[in-house]
Amino acid sequence: MSLEEKFEVLRRRNATAMEGGGRKRIETQHAQGKLTARERVELLLDPNTFVETDRFVQHRCADFEMEKFLGDGVITGYGKVNGRLVYVFAQDFTVYGGSLSEAYAEKICKIMDHAVRNGAPVVGLNDSGGARIQEGVQSLAGYADIFLRNTLSSGVVPQISAIMGPCAGGAVYSPAITDFILMVKNTSYMFVTGPDVIKTVTHEEVTKENLGGAMAHNERSGVAHFAAEDEKECLYLIRELLSFVPQNNMEDPPAVTPKDSPDRTDESLNQVVPDIPTKPYDIRDVIRKVADDGDFFEIQEHYARNIVIGFARMNGRSVGVTANQPAILAGCLDINSSIKGARFVRFCDAFNIPLLTFVDVPGFLPGTTQEYGGIIKHGAKLLYAFAEATVPKVTVITRKAYGGAYDVMASKHIRADVNFAYPTAEIAVMGPDGAVNIIFRKELVKSDNPEATKAELVADYRERFASPYKAAELGYIDEVIMPSETRPKVIKAFEMLKNKRDTNPPRKHGNIPL
Repeated sequence: MSLEEKFEVLRRRNATAMEGGGRKRIETQHAQGKLTARERVELLLDPNTFVETDRFVQHRCADFEMEKFLGDGVITGYGKVNGRLVYVFAQDFTVYGGSLSEAYAEKICKIMDHAVRNGAPVVGLNDSGGARIQEGVQSLAGYADIFLRNTLSSGVVPQISAIMGPCAGGAVYSPAITDFILMVKNTSYMFVTGPDVIKTVTHEEVTKENLGGAMAHNERSGVAHFAAEDEKECLYLIRELLSFVPQNNMEDPPAVTPKDSPDRTDESLNQVVPDIPTKPYDIRDVIRKVADDGDFFEIQEHYARNIVIGFARMNGRSVGVTANQPAILAGCLDINSSIKGARFVRFCDAFNIPLLTFVDVPGFLPGTTQEYGGIIKHGAKLLYAFAEATVPKVTVITRKAYGGAYDVMASKHIRADVNFAYPTAEIAVMGPDGAVNIIFRKELVKSDNPEATKAELVADYRERFASPYKAAELGYIDEVIMPSETRPKVIKAFEMLKNKRDTNPPRKHGNIPL
């Protein structure tokens, strides 16, 4: 074979590999409103930066007369997002429905190993029907090999999963271990068992969308973190998400040159928290007025909406924001919000992202549903996460901080570094109304005018014990600040803390109350 003929063989094989499962299956993919695996990779990465690996790998199954395709149903490689190295794999539904074979799994494992060794994020674009049944236990072994790497990579490099089509059976557990899951409305699904199996076993009838669609997992289960309108938006969200996080656990988050002045004040913040203690307001109004350019990248916005989490920048540096949301359930902590907050706090701590916490919490949500569901255990997860975190921690109490929830929400007592409070803050074991009922029970019974007596006692208790000044006298609050000054105060605090070093006692790992 001549030199030119050898070159032609390479060109032919490359062209064949680019076709995946063939032109007809690609057209079917497009007809379903889905991009191909290669189109997704090109949209995710900076132009002309993708380097593919293992393009000519084929499955090794000798049974069932199975056709072989170059690449075997998954595209793997590396490229850049915003100029920074990222490893990527994209499952190709046009080849055996994206089902996983032994060779396919080995391709994914190879780039995951590279990611850990070289300290860069892994992005998985999932579009797969699950294990390739024809390979039997070899396919299951391939999944387990991936699960192991997901686990060992956790907290070492960021891992992001985009669900771009069906994701069923064992295929859902790899995304579940990763840090963030994105789904696409109407075209992506996640479930351990599909509607047909459920109908056979439990006689329940449910659609794919209601069982495992994007909004089902964003609103109800909390499995997913984002619900994109289409695939292009999904890939754009991944790019934006990566802009807030470091490459690995040994680096700091990327800093950008800020356009917003670090000394900017905002007088409108003085009116955000209402005079009436029970009146709701949107804590995101506070976050946006404090963040650089009003930009807040919210995460899990549809789930456990009584707590708000997400990323912002303060003077060009990434911070993870956790905030009670008084507009939903009065900002009470419950099971779902505790879990949501705890996982986010632990991610930020693992990847050196400072924590900014806004507190307006009347306590933990009461009721038998919460108690039987394990609110004690789940609430302790959020407490554990904040207490364990060694990154810089700045807390701002805007209004209520009652009971154990005060302790949990990054209080001074669990190693928060700088704690601010607005003049509107109320810090106490419980609300003034409940406290007066207990402390002054006898006086109220004897009073000729219980309502007037109670109103007077409540006002006195609020002023003496439920104000920020008692906590400030004790050093639990570092400074009572005007709301308008929040941004410069927080930025100066983080600037002071930028070289903070704190450690936990030596151990293999803690035993978080799962």
